[in-house]
Amino acid sequence: MTPVATIVLRDDGGDTLTLEPTRWHGPVTSAERSLIATLHDPVLDVGCGPGRIVEAAGHGGLVALGVDPAPGAVALARQRGCPVLQRSVFDPLPGEGRWGSTLLWDGNIGIGGDPIRLLRRCRSLVRPGGRVVVEVEPPGTPSRRCRARLERGPQKSDWFGWSVVGADAIIGLAADAGLSTRAVSAVGEGRWFATLLRPGDHASA
Repeated sequence: MTPVATIVLRDDGGDTLTLEPTRWHGPVTSAERSLIATLHDPVLDVGCGPGRIVEAAGHGGLVALGVDPAPGAVALARQRGCPVLQRSVFDPLPGEGRWGSTLLWDGNIGIGGDPIRLLRRCRSLVRPGGRVVVEVEPPGTPSRRCRARLERGPQKSDWFGWSVVGADAIIGLAADAGLSTRAVSAVGEGRWFATLLRPGDHASA
């Protein structure tokens, strides 16, 4: 049997960017479960892929919805029983301004190549006091914008805007987007997450 080629995310300079496609289809890790336990209902997973985080949040007693523009990912998520919309985060979404938590995990802070615009959009989705939980690159990683594409063997996607955001940059980007930073910390095997809050009278503990 011919082995299936690995999916690679590559920028227009030829450099390989961080991507963990095997994680998309695997079970949630213990570190991810610990983060899910801190989320506030309801949860919106942006770029949800095959829906593993949506599924885990539901099993944890949270109301959760995934959004992803890729039809293949949405089909896989629906096969596992996850509520998912095939839609961009920048399209109209249900419950705008009322979500308790919005997630940008597995590199999804890169969506669109403009992290401030993306964070502002996520700010508009959560309620006052709601949180935006963002996975970032480890400290010391240079933040930048670029064009990128997905490659699997000879198959290549079209170029799209992408950004890389390191832990050192997220506080400033969040402030520019109107969000305050509650915490930036390592979780699990070298992964870093930032918890950002939308200011409001009902800030969550």
